[in-house]
Amino acid sequence: MQTIELRAEKRDLASKGTLSQLRLNGQIPAVVYGGKKAPENLALNLKNLIHLLKGHGVNVLMNLKLGDGAEVVLLKDVQRDVLSHDVIHVDFQRMSMTEKLEINVPLNVTGEAPGVKMGGGIMEHILRNLKVRCLPTDIPDNIPVDVSHLQLNQGIKVKDLVAPAGVDILNDREGLVVNIVAPAAEEVAATPAAGAVAAGTEPEVIAKGKKPEEGEDAAGAKPSAAGKAAPAPAKGAPAAKEKK
Repeated sequence: MQTIELRAEKRDLASKGTLSQLRLNGQIPAVVYGGKKAPENLALNLKNLIHLLKGHGVNVLMNLKLGDGAEVVLLKDVQRDVLSHDVIHVDFQRMSMTEKLEINVPLNVTGEAPGVKMGGGIMEHILRNLKVRCLPTDIPDNIPVDVSHLQLNQGIKVKDLVAPAGVDILNDREGLVVNIVAPAAEEVAATPAAGAVAAGTEPEVIAKGKKPEEGEDAAGAKPSAAGKAAPAPAKGAPAAKEKK
């Protein structure tokens, strides 16, 4: 890992108003901790920090210059304003160049998977960082993940990755890193049109008026002695007289 230089100044604890004035002057508050020394409050130039961070990964090893001295530190945290996203505070951790540390390193997916390009699959990113153990000077900017050979329903596990020399991967070796899966089929339910009747069934006809009594047909006429229904009298015609 490349080491970059950054100059900072020691500062005393200040009130909220003093910190605001510090930021107005183009500086931001910072703190450095770790090692066998007590934490120290710092102030550093914001433009210099942003310029140095461009082109570097998240794990930036720095040679922090304080007055006439210097110490190797790792940028551990960058705090940003919720609305403007401007950097408002940074944390540094002192590093021992002879002691290994545990740190998260980003994965860098390279290549184009045939299972996606030709097979129409979707690439699932299961992991985006790996936890590793190494010396500060051996911290990689990233760990490459080549997917150019992956077909549909194939994936890459942690054990398939090759870490740089001096770097030990601490994640579960059987854990998936990326996976090529088939897109989920869209299930569209067949909805019958309004008023349509499901296939294989007949519509039920509901006759208006009262339900025919037993022995009557739908028109209300009773069957004759011959088994045929007698015609109903015409509307307005006199009813037939019963023979005595």
